[in-house]
Formats: sequence, structure tokens, C-alpha cells
Amino acid sequence: MITDLDRSKFRALQHGLQPPMEPRPMSQVVVIPNRRSQPEAYRLFLELFSRYAFSLDTAVDDACRDKIINSVDSALQLSRTYEVRLSELGQLLVLFFFTVFVGLIDSTFYDMGLQINSSDIQEGPFGVDNFQDMDMDSRGNLSVERNEHRELLRKKNTIMAMEVLAKLMESRKAVVLLRLVRFNLPEKFHGLLQRLWFSEANKLTSSSMKPVSQFFERLPANMCKVCDFEYQLNKGHLIRMLSGIRQPHKRLSFCNSESVQSACWAPFDIYLEHIMDGKQLLITSGVSMLTETIMLLQVFNRASWQETFLALWLSALRLVQREHDPLEGPIPHLESRLCILLTIVPLAIANIMDDEAKFCSSLHGAAKSGFMEIDGHGYQVDGKGQTSRKNGLISSLQVLGQFSGILCPPASVIGAANAAAVKAASFISNSKNAKGGLVCGTHSDSYINAGGNLRHLIIEACIARKLIDTSVYNWPGYVSASVISFIDLPPVQKSPWVIFMEGTPFSNSLVNLLLATPAPSLAEIEKLYDIALNGSVEERSAAAKILCGASLSHGWNIQEHVLRYVVKLLSPPKPSTHTGQRSYLIDYMPMLSAILSGASSIDTVHVLSLHGLIPEVAASLMPLCEVFGSLMPTSNNISSTNDEPSIYMVFSSAFLFLLRLWKFYRPPIDQCLTGGGAIGGELTLEYLLLLRNGRIASHNYSAQDEFNSNQGQHEYASDKPEYVDFYPKLRAWYCQNKSCIASPLSGISTGNPVHEVANKILNMIYSKMTKSGSSSGNSSTATSNSLCGSPPSTAEDPYQRPMLPAWNVLEATPFVLEAILTACAHGRLSSRDLTTGLRDLIDFLPATLGTIVSYFAAEITRGIWKPVPMNGTDWPSPAAILSAIDSEIKEILAAAGVDIPCGSSGQSPPMLPLPMAALVSLTITFKLNKSHEYIHAVVGPALENCSSGCPWPSIPIIGSLWAQKVRRWHHFIVVSCARSVLKRNKVAVAQLLRSCFSSFLGSLNDSTSLLTNQSSVSRLLGTIIAVPDVSPSLAPGFLYLRSCRTIVDIQYVNGVIIGLVTEYARELATRWTRMDSSRLKSSQASLSHAAAKSREVAVLGASLLCLSGGMNLIQELYLETIPTWLLSSKNEKLGEVSAVSRILEGYAMAYMVVLSGSALWGIGSTPPAWALSRRARVVGVHMDFLVRVLEGNISLGCHPATWKAYVSCVVGLVVSFAPEWIQVVKLETLRKLASGLRGWHESELALSLLERGGVAAMGSVAELLNVIS
Repeated sequence: MITDLDRSKFRALQHGLQPPMEPRPMSQVVVIPNRRSQPEAYRLFLELFSRYAFSLDTAVDDACRDKIINSVDSALQLSRTYEVRLSELGQLLVLFFFTVFVGLIDSTFYDMGLQINSSDIQEGPFGVDNFQDMDMDSRGNLSVERNEHRELLRKKNTIMAMEVLAKLMESRKAVVLLRLVRFNLPEKFHGLLQRLWFSEANKLTSSSMKPVSQFFERLPANMCKVCDFEYQLNKGHLIRMLSGIRQPHKRLSFCNSESVQSACWAPFDIYLEHIMDGKQLLITSGVSMLTETIMLLQVFNRASWQETFLALWLSALRLVQREHDPLEGPIPHLESRLCILLTIVPLAIANIMDDEAKFCSSLHGAAKSGFMEIDGHGYQVDGKGQTSRKNGLISSLQVLGQFSGILCPPASVIGAANAAAVKAASFISNSKNAKGGLVCGTHSDSYINAGGNLRHLIIEACIARKLIDTSVYNWPGYVSASVISFIDLPPVQKSPWVIFMEGTPFSNSLVNLLLATPAPSLAEIEKLYDIALNGSVEERSAAAKILCGASLSHGWNIQEHVLRYVVKLLSPPKPSTHTGQRSYLIDYMPMLSAILSGASSIDTVHVLSLHGLIPEVAASLMPLCEVFGSLMPTSNNISSTNDEPSIYMVFSSAFLFLLRLWKFYRPPIDQCLTGGGAIGGELTLEYLLLLRNGRIASHNYSAQDEFNSNQGQHEYASDKPEYVDFYPKLRAWYCQNKSCIASPLSGISTGNPVHEVANKILNMIYSKMTKSGSSSGNSSTATSNSLCGSPPSTAEDPYQRPMLPAWNVLEATPFVLEAILTACAHGRLSSRDLTTGLRDLIDFLPATLGTIVSYFAAEITRGIWKPVPMNGTDWPSPAAILSAIDSEIKEILAAAGVDIPCGSSGQSPPMLPLPMAALVSLTITFKLNKSHEYIHAVVGPALENCSSGCPWPSIPIIGSLWAQKVRRWHHFIVVSCARSVLKRNKVAVAQLLRSCFSSFLGSLNDSTSLLTNQSSVSRLLGTIIAVPDVSPSLAPGFLYLRSCRTIVDIQYVNGVIIGLVTEYARELATRWTRMDSSRLKSSQASLSHAAAKSREVAVLGASLLCLSGGMNLIQELYLETIPTWLLSSKNEKLGEVSAVSRILEGYAMAYMVVLSGSALWGIGSTPPAWALSRRARVVGVHMDFLVRVLEGNISLGCHPATWKAYVSCVVGLVVSFAPEWIQVVKLETLRKLASGLRGWHESELALSLLERGGVAAMGSVAELLNVIS
């Protein structure tokens, strides 16, 4: 009830006799629900609110402040409504203003007879029931004339309320206050947007809306100011132009508007090529990482979704074309690249579409109102701005047809591309014939030249995932008319999958057809899975083989489901009928042998890693290793070389598969190094299991809903947490392997079980030498040289292989290796017999290869073995082609811009340490067929790693030996040798990085190229890796991406990249200032072009930094490298540098810092927990550093213009692109940083920084209202 005392206080406030925030008058906002019964008081309140809405007197003592806050909060229940703790008058003002603003809109709706449905629109601050008609005053009935006067006043009040709101909305102060609510209380702000939609929906149907229709027509336009955070920055100021915050709906794209192949999209190409490195498996899904990259670049480039998706498709197409004719070798090839184009990219786009759908559904009515997302941060009020993501995808696919040069399919997928074109033609033909009652048959895909290309396959991949529909088949020119007319002919043959689904039993011919033909849908895969578990022995094996055939490699539309069924088959369920102590896995041995053989191919393992399934594979393999490694063979036929599966074969396949998933052979020197890249934070088996168990705990399987076949009938081992400790035998080997790598073997006593097993193995090896007669004279003494000098046992056949559990053999293998290596070093065993013995050991149990690699890698690193001559007599000789290999290595490096001495030392004969000579001599005896690919997948990376730990000439020596052995791998071997040069050579790394920048941006030695040439991804990464029968010539970026994970001193890379970024940025500005045309030089367009080129420099630097060292390197960038760069003096080295150069230098560094951090930690509010905590700490520390410099506590070494540009641009970029970062920074830090910006006359930037600081910072913004004009 409004009393006379209240009215007097209102009047006192009106005449300035009382502070505007005095609690009693301000609390009288409760007059709003009583406006019908007290129209005079309501009128007075509107006048006062119009005049004093933004009044804030902070010069009050703490007691008065608390009194005001408590009084107003008690009257309006602001703390409860907004779920915040009020502690400042500024916070109170923001929430008070928003409460009144919404309350006035609600009261106006009610006064005009419009009822707000609380189920569709958030409840207002005064609730629904408070807007009740109170025509009767508590003091009794008034006269008729008085009632008529008050009714007229009520109508005028309704109009005045809208006029007050319209007036306030013209003020930028109101925009700031509403923007604070939008940023920090988005759900409450959405309630305001819902009311705008409500008014829009009722303005045509309700006659009562006419009196205020003009206001509601202007309100959406005024609200755009809130959503678009438009500032009146001085665009003539260079720093403000660079750090300026532009309106998203205007989309001032950072990309080259004339080409979607602009350098701003280079991170797509760099990232996709980077994950093709088969020597480092991904442990996180490539789909999720690519999704984040897409969102990031769309925001940073201020691009439309059409531009974004088109750039993504083109990058993926270039990835495929780059290996159109791949080098032969044990590396991932075309299958993995096609997987990225046709599976990973569509799945990432599907994630983005799902994100949009969730966003819209969360906005209760947003779709109907046209309130759409803008650049991932806000809303679009009028619905006329950016098109939806789906429309952007469709447009990008339409435009994609113009790029025919990169749509040509590789030979292996021409049939699939033609099939996709035929499918579209059949759809069109059937649509036409359906009108006449005709239906066409299905044609065989491989016999029709339908002009299919990669675009047809992309379209089919998008349709399969419901990203688009079949209406795209009717696009002009999508299918030629001649193909459509051909479809009218009868079908050629029946699909083998149709025959299979009809129930036809497996035959050799049918199995071969199913192996070579991808399954058309998930139903066929589910049937195969069921047969693999429940069929006969032959059917199980056949079904497993088929599952790992073309359906996995070329079934792109269902590939993620096929892979998950493969992983499930690695841990089959325990049958309900199984009893006894014998492991049920033994019954699945033929199926497991087939699935291990198919899933362990190099391309398949890489595809598994692209889908992020490596942790799940590791967990599935451990039970197999434990069970089959513990079984005693039941017959003498235990060799794994036979066609029939054996216990040793299944164990060895599973064990070596498991070893490939992490760097089990990493030598001690590398394990001691820290700092990032592939070495820092080395991947271990325990970490793989932690990732896998974490996914189970959070139910974070991407296809969990779809992948539920028979899931409720059995308890799957793969659904339980897995730990190494669950498997005692595996754990014992794991600990022994780490011990063997870390320190030399310790002796074991005679009679020890391990000693006895080792003697049996030695007897087997030496007995075979004696039988074959291949042993030289000095090996006869070695046959009696068992461990600890004990004589060999004569109780068993000397030529019979011992029947031992595989784990027992692996436990004794290191001691066997030490014995024979020592015997060879002392002349008791010839080199040839050593190699033969090692090969016999692997033939006996292929799993021993893992122990051999670990042992030799450790011994090579220790450097205690003398080198041996590779002379062709004792050891194989590389002399025949060693000089040619040296020459080719130099040519490859020179083509990539690296000019260092890297030839062999000229030593004759070439020398290698004994363990290295033994390892390479062993590996060149392996057969090179498909069945031995699982062997080469272990040997290849280990051999390259071991060779890089030897003195330099070792690498070309080993390469020459292998090139002599496998001539068709010659180019692959030479390229691998060239990569190894960069591991420890800092000069080579620096030269290669400089070559990356010059190939992408242009040379600093060219007086015109920097500003005139378009940056080129093709020059950076190359258009093709190798041409058949031509020596390979690698682009510098490609060579760097294949080498950066092995660089030992990765911190050195950090410094080199920063030096190149600053050097290029300064040179760009210098050349801009030297341009002859003063008119061109002074134009903002020209300066913007120089700034755009600086961004390209920063983009390349950020991309290379992220992929070189990952999280650790970027953390060092924020905490150490950038502070050091800012504090160090460079004036003596640089000489005279213009102010523009200094500014662009600071801008480029700021852009690189923010972009690299965003790439790793994300820009959203819900990154992974590890990223969120790391981001909060690192960003907070960096901002604290900036504040300490601003306060004068730390002295700068860089130029003041560089410093000011860096700070202003970092803040501007974070505000524009990564506002969520600001909320994790301490409030005191934000205030001090804003104060420093205001000291530079960057008040708008300071305001924008504080606006994003969360609810706690709202008071600080409100206190700055007096500086807003």
C-alpha cells in the first residue's frame, strides 16, 4: 500500500532532496502490481524511473550500502529470483533495472488484455497472480468523476510505460545493463526475448496492441543493440581497428572473400594431414576434435556456415588427392584418408547439426520466434541474418561441384563413385516412372561408367546420416541424362548381400564377394555379428573375416558401427551354457584369430584410432593375452605359421596388437625427457585404460543408443572397468618390460624356474643350428653356453620345441637375448647364427618380437656394446646403395628448405652397435606379405626409433639395408631416413620451420610476394606426396608434420615459431609503409590487408605450435615464452622499426596466443574437465602477469607500442571469440586490467571485458555507466 509518507519521499526524490538509491523510495517498485488501484503513484513511479533509472551513487559507507541492498532485495526478492548473492550497489542496479523493465512489459500486456501463458514464457518478476484488477481503493468507493479520471489515467499510464521503456532503450546505458543480463544470466534474458516474440505474434491479431504497436515495432530493433554488442570505437586508431569488436550479424569475414581456399582455413588442412601420421595413434575421437576445430574456425573467421563447410570439404578432398598414388610402405594409406573424407567429416558435421538442434530446443519457442544463434554466442532477433547450418551445408555441397579438379576419385573407389551416381539416377528414373506405374531394377555398380566422382560419395555419406535428403538428386547436372536413360535397362546382377540376407549358407565364392563388397546397411552387420558369435566354427571365422573386409574399409556410411562390432568381437560374451574352469574364450579361438588378423592391418588400426577406439581395443585385448598366454599347448604343433589357428598364434596376434597401441619400447633417455610433443607425457597402457574406464563411467559412447543389439542378453566384459592389475601375467610382463628398459638385467640363480625355461629355449635354438649345419666354427662352443654356465638338458629331444605357456617364454626371453648377444660379442657365436637364432625364436613364438625390440632398444641407448662392421661377411653390407641413399636424403631435405651436412661419415666399412646390427639383420629376414603385416607394424616404428638413438650414419646404413631388401619400399625408406635427421638437429628444425613460413606466406627475400601473393596450403603441404617412378620431393609442411612428434627439444620449436611470427609481422608492416602510392598506403583497405596477412602468419604459427607440442607447449607459451618475449629487449638487434611494425607485431602475437589456446582448451562453456581447469589456471596466470606490468611492478623490454597492441588485442580477441575465458579470471584482475585499458582511452574495451566477467563483475560495469555517453 502506498502511504502519504511514501508519496512525500517520491516527491523529495523528484526534487533531488533524497538519494536515488535510498531504500524506501526504490522499494516502492511494488507499485507496479498495484498500478490499477494506485494510478497516481504508478504515474509518479514511471516519471521517476524515467529520470533516475541509471542513477548510482557509490559514495556511501558500508552500512548504508548494506541497508539499501537488504531493503530492495527484501521488497523484490532479487536474490531468490536470479539466484545470486548481492554484495554491491552496481549488481543491485542491474537486477533492479531488468526487473522493472520486464515488469513494465508484463503489466502493459495485462493492461491490454493479453494473457501470458507461463508454460510458454518464463514467469515475470512479479508473478502472474500479482497483475490483478484492483479498482477499489482501500479507503472506500470514490466518486464517479474520480473513477473516470483514474480510468483515463490508467490508460495513459499504459502508454507512458511504453514511452518510458522506449526512451530508456535509446540510451546506451540501458543497452549495457541489458547486455549484462544477457551475458551473465542468459536464461533470464531469454525470458525477455520470449516476450518480444509474444508481442510479435499478437500485434496483428489483437486490436488492443494498436496504441503501443509503434513501440513494439521499435523494441526488436533496439534489442539488436543488446545482442550485437555494437560499440562506437574509433576506427581511425590502428590498435582499436585490430582489436575492435564487430557486429556478428554483419559478418565482417576475416577470410578472403574471393576464395574459400583462403589461408584462414589452413588449420583444416594442417590438422587433417597431421592425424594421418600412423606412428602416433589418436586416443581421442577424430570426430570430436574436428567438431571443435570447425566451431573454432567458424567463429574466428567470422564466416558463414556455407563458407565453413565448403572449406572443410575442400581440405578433406585435398587430403585424399595428396596420396592419390601413395608411397608403398607400412604406413596408413588411402583407406584412412577416405575414412576422414567420407566418415569423420560427415560425423563431425552431424555433431554440429545436433548442437544446433539442442540449442534451438533449449530456447522454448526460439524457432518460432526467429531468435537464432549468432556465431555460437548469442541471438538473432529479426531472423534475417545468418542462414541455418543445414542450409549452409546444402549450399556448400552445391558449390562443391564447381571444384572438379579435386573431385576425381582414386582408382580404388571409382566403382563406388559410379555406384553413388547410379543410385541417384535410379531414384530419378523411379520417380518419373512411378507416375506411369513402372519401377526400375537395381544395377550392378561396377559395370557402369556413370561419371561418378567424390562429390557423389560425399552426398551419399550426408544422406546416410540424415544431414540432407534425396532431393539433392534433382540438382541440375548432378547426374547426366545419359545415365538416367541407361537405368531403364534390366539389372545386371544380384548383390551378394541380398543373397546373404536371404539365408544362403557361406561358400568360398560368396565369402569372397562379401569380403570385397561393403554392406549396404547396419542390418547386414548385425547378422554377421550374430553369426560370428553363434554360428558353426567355419561360419564364425568367415563372418569375422567379412566384418573386417570392405564393410570396414569402404563401408563409410556405417563405418563407426562396423568398428564397434569388431571391438565387441574382441571381447565376446560368456555363453550362458558354459561351465567349468576352462576359459570360454578358447571356444571362440577360430573367430578371434580371424578378427585379430583382419583388425590388425595398418590401415584398420589407424581407422580405429581416428574413431577414438584405441582405449577400448586395449581393454579388449588384455583378457585375450592373459588367457591364451597362460594356456599350455596341447601338441607339438604349436607353430603360429600354420593355417590352422593355434594358441601361440592367437596370443601373439593379440599381444603384438596390444603393444602397437603405445610406445612400449621407448628408451630410458626419452622417458626422462619432458616438455610436450609425443615425448612429454608419454602414453602408457595405464593411461589408455583410464580413458576407457572414464568413458564407461560417463556413458560417453557416441553410438550407444544405436549400438544395442543383444546387449541385454549377455554381460559383456567390455562394459566393466579394466585395470592392469586384473591380469597378473600381463602385469608381470609389463613390470619386467619397464625394468628391462630402465636398467640392465640382474642375474638369476641356477634352478630358478625362469632359468630353466631360458635353458630350454637356448637348447631349442642351438640344437637347430647344429642340425642345420649352418653354424660357423665359433658357434660350437656357444651350444653349451646356457644361462649361468649350466649344461643343456639331454632328457628331451634336442630338436623338439618346448611346450610352455607363452608368458613363461616371454619372461625368460630377456635372459636368452642377453646370453646370445654376449656370446656373439665374445666371439662364441657367429653373427649369422645370432640372426638365425633370433629368427627361430620369433618363429617359435612371434610375441617374443616385443621383448626383443624392448631389450635391444634399451641396450642401444645404454651404449655399452662395441660397433660391428657391416662388411657383407659378418654382417650384411649397405655399401652398394649407401651413397645413393645419402644423396636422396639430401635432395629431400633440400627440396624442403633444409641445407645441412647429413651424409655418412665415409667410414669404411660402415659400423653399427651390435644390438642395432642384430636387430636390423633380423628384421630384413621377415617376409613381406599381408599375413605378416602385424609384425612389420611393430618393427617399423621401433627400428626407426632405435636408429635415431645411434650416431648419425646409422640411419642411412639401416635405410640402405632395408632398401636393398624391399626395392618397392625404396621411396618410403628414404623419406623415413630424411625425417629422422630432424629429431635432434636444431639447425635443421629451424630451417624447416622457416621454409614452412616462406612456402605458405612468401619469402622475406622477395620484395613483393608478402603483400601480393595469396598464401598457399598447396605450397605448404604439397598437392601430391609422390609420383610413381619419380624420386619423392616433400613439401616443407608435410615433412614437418611427419617429424614434429619426434623432435626431442620441443621447447626450441616454441622459440623458433615465435621468432618467425614476429619477424614476418614486422616485415609486412615495413613493406606496407614503403609502398609507393601514398593513397594506397593510407587507405584502411590496404592496412586491413596487411593486418589480414599478419593473421595468416599467426594462424600458421598457432597451428604448428598446437600440433608440435600440444598442451604442454601452449602452456609454456602463456606462462614463459610470451612473458619472456615481452620483457626482453630487441632494439639492438632490430634497429629502427616503424610504429606500425611494432603494432602489427603485437597483434600477430596476440592472435596466435588466443587462437592456440582456443584450439586446445576450447572457447565454449563446457569443455572437458581437464581443459577447463588447465584453461582457468593458465589464462588466469597470464592475465595476472599483464596486470603486474600495467601496474608498473614489472619493467618491459619490448617497445611500448608492441606492448599496448598485444594487451589490447588479446583482450579484444578474447572478448570477441572466447568470452567464457573471462569468467575464470579473478575479479580483481579484471578490474585492474580494465583500469589499465581506460588509462589508454580504451573505455569501451574495458567495459566489454568487465561485461563478460560473470555476475560478480556486473557491479563494476554498472559503476562505469557515467563514462558511457
